[in-house]
Amino acid sequence: METTLKRATIYLDSMVHRALKVKAAQASRSISDLVNEAVRNSLAEDFEDLEAFENRLNEPNLDFEYILKELRSSGKI
Repeated sequence: METTLKRATIYLDSMVHRALKVKAAQASRSISDLVNEAVRNSLAEDFEDLEAFENRLNEPNLDFEYILKELRSSGKI
């Protein structure tokens, strides 16, 4: 898969930028590479969350008030 790079301007907190510079130097990687990896990981996590929501779409909904009443009537709260 060929990757086309696009330029983007982002603004980072100065301490975050400093930490990224140090991490990049220690890992012999660029800040851009670290940011790309972090964004890809975040997007992958979002995708996993959406898949989980889709997989649970047909599960029955529980009414919170009903659960509270059940707990109260059983003496658990």
